[in-house]
Parts: sequence; C-alpha cells; structure tokens
Amino acid sequence: MKTYLDIENWPRKEHFNFFRKFEEPFFGVTVEIDCTKAYQTSKKLGSTFFIYYLYKTLVAVNTIEPFRYRISEDKIIIYDKIDGSATIGRTDGSFGFSWIEYDADFEIFTANAVLEIERVQNAPGLFTRAFDTDNVIHFSAIPWINFTSLSHARSYTFPDSCPKISFGKMSTNEAGKKTMSMSIHVHHGLMDGLHVGQFVDCFQELMNQ
Repeated sequence: MKTYLDIENWPRKEHFNFFRKFEEPFFGVTVEIDCTKAYQTSKKLGSTFFIYYLYKTLVAVNTIEPFRYRISEDKIIIYDKIDGSATIGRTDGSFGFSWIEYDADFEIFTANAVLEIERVQNAPGLFTRAFDTDNVIHFSAIPWINFTSLSHARSYTFPDSCPKISFGKMSTNEAGKKTMSMSIHVHHGLMDGLHVGQFVDCFQELMNQ
C-alpha cells in the first residue's frame, strides 16, 4: 500500500525542489551504536546478531516516516511498509542482493530472513530476483572493518531515493561494552539531519530494549 505526499502543503517543498536537482542529492553520517544489550538479547532469543539488528533497523525505518518516502518523477510516495534489501555473503567470497520482507513480529521476520538468506547463498550472481519496487532500504554489513566513514558506489543517472544503511565491525572494550559503526545515507530532498537524528535515537532505543 502507498499514498502520495501533499507536496504543495509540505513545509519542505522548497527543500525538495532544490536538492532533487543535485547530481548527488544524498548526504550521510556515521555514528557509533551501543549494541551490548542487543547482542545479549539476540543470543537469548537464539537469533543471529545480523538478523536481530536488521530487524531493529527496519523497525526504526518504518517508525520514522521520511524513511518511507520515495521519489517517483515529480511525486513523493509514502509507503506503508519498507522491507530490507541486504547484501548476503557466500562461501566463495561473492555476495548477492536479497529482499527480506519486514514483519513487526520478530519470529515471522526471522523466518522470512532465514529463507531469503539461504536462497541467496545458494543462487549465483548479484541479482537473484526481480526488484520491481523501491519500498526497501539498501542494507549492508562490513564486519571486517571498524570504519569511521563510508561512501557508496552510485550511478547518478539512475533514479534512486532509497536510504542506504551499513554496519561495521563490532568491538568490545575492557569493560565489556560492545559498539558498532552505523553509516546512514539518505536523499536530502526527502529529509534533513533532524530526521536522521530521530532515526538514530529510535534505533538506539530499540537496541537497548
């Protein structure tokens, strides 16, 4: 399900028309996330930490409305639900793009994620399925690197307004606190730093539960 934003009466109408004309309309930030509690909870639930923090990411994405906005020509779509297109690694060192359906029920989400991860790991190539709509976030994990900034390969001629969220290597300090870098890139025509800050706060609260 989707609706359209009333751009004419939107306080950000001028911002949208300004930033959408940029060759590179995305901006990004990198923040450190405390994942001590979340890691412990994922293990208690018998879940992989990857699936657990992907789920929490999608909960936050679906909570903060601008993360559900997408540009369609001169209009802005508001999707009712955003799924996750995560990069899934394979034993041969390659990866494929997935489409993991979001569900507010963690058990249902986990079942969806396990099936899709297994499918991609056993399929060749990068695009292992059709990607007909853009109600997704582009999601990736780089667990080998504790990065402090991140850039993305992008085709500027391809119309794209999907947020891109990436996580780095989890680190543990002497006190046992676990942290992880999170990079967030979003279309400036659709949101500002205020909304990214709301997303980060929401996500951290979810990870602390």
